[in-house]
Amino acid sequence: MGLNTFSLISTKNETYFHDCEKSNSDRRIMLFELSVGGHYPIYIMHLVRYWHEQELPGRLDIVVSPKFIQQHSAVVDLASVSDKSNINFIAITPEEEASISSRIPLISRVFRKFQEWHLLCKYAKFLKATQCLIMFFDIYQIPLALGTKFPCSLSGIYFRPSFHYGNFANHPSSEKERLQKWWEKFLLSVVLHHPQLRTLFCLDPFVVEHINKLSSKTKAVHLPDPVQISDNPEFQLEKFRENLGIQPGRQVFLLFGTLTKRKGLHRLLEAIPLLSATLSDKFCLLLVGKQPSDQAAIKSQIAEIMQSQPVQIISHYEFVPEQDVYSYFQVADVVLAIHQRHVGMSGTLVLAAAAQKPVLSSNYGLIGEIVQHHSLGLTVDSTLHSEIAKGLTQFLLNSPAQFCNSSKMKLFSEHNSAEKFASIIFRYV
Repeated sequence: MGLNTFSLISTKNETYFHDCEKSNSDRRIMLFELSVGGHYPIYIMHLVRYWHEQELPGRLDIVVSPKFIQQHSAVVDLASVSDKSNINFIAITPEEEASISSRIPLISRVFRKFQEWHLLCKYAKFLKATQCLIMFFDIYQIPLALGTKFPCSLSGIYFRPSFHYGNFANHPSSEKERLQKWWEKFLLSVVLHHPQLRTLFCLDPFVVEHINKLSSKTKAVHLPDPVQISDNPEFQLEKFRENLGIQPGRQVFLLFGTLTKRKGLHRLLEAIPLLSATLSDKFCLLLVGKQPSDQAAIKSQIAEIMQSQPVQIISHYEFVPEQDVYSYFQVADVVLAIHQRHVGMSGTLVLAAAAQKPVLSSNYGLIGEIVQHHSLGLTVDSTLHSEIAKGLTQFLLNSPAQFCNSSKMKLFSEHNSAEKFASIIFRYV
């Protein structure tokens, strides 16, 4: 009796799994992203690698701009690492790319959203997608709110929710911000009821419960901010310091990424002259990443600072290959995340935590909340150069390690692995 019962259950399960396998083999997932820079090439790379490693069934079509194919050939080449590859990169036509409006001014930016939405629908239909993942969901909310029909079910990565920031500590808001957050929440509540919207992936873990209260139809899921640590066993810290020209006895403060006003570079350069001569003698600023648009003005300001104070400032303005990124975080004593009222997450926090290096961070929004919640370092009002100077001073006067919790940092970095990022995406798409 027991054997027959087991056989019956086993047969039913085999049928169930056969049906699932058949269904999965027929699925066609389309990823859509027309931006060339930012996080997107790295995100796509992680998803392609995971798809290959797990030998996922079905087909993965990645729709990008022609510039993506040119600038990120290494990512594109990953699609053909196997003879049995079921991953395809599809570039929109040069004519389609040329027809898309500029992101400035505002009216062109709004029009562009509808142009991209039209292309999104066109390629989903052309490729016969069964599911679609929008890599940057935020910009398509108005077309979705208008109830525009889509050829298949869709999900998206929601980068910049901020309507819940009022729940964070030290978050004063103006009347203008309150109005903006009301509009954001209202728009989202409408979007969530779109009949084909399936899952919203959020890099912000604190917003998930708020979104899920707005609708029982679309599910919000926390998505790790993926960081792939390329740890080189042959890496020699002292040799790397020497190659960069870091002077002995200096404490290294790293500002990494696109070095713009948004990253806080200008406020930082205003803060450095406030350091005492004694502390300046211990200070080294390491600027690594894409050069500022106003490079001549920045270069002049740096030269002026170094003439008046015994600080050291090293500029390394060039693209850093993925395998070399982690080395710069290892050489740092403190990592700077002094974004100017930034909305959303920053991968800088994850890299710093993985390298066990404390951050001096903005206290605003998600970044400030993450730093405090996971004990990653110090937070300051980064819009004030005087407050940045106070933060720098604290690190220069004390051991940087006392401002963070190494165990919490390790857990935080492990949670934000590239594998977890990709597995959650493909679990819900």
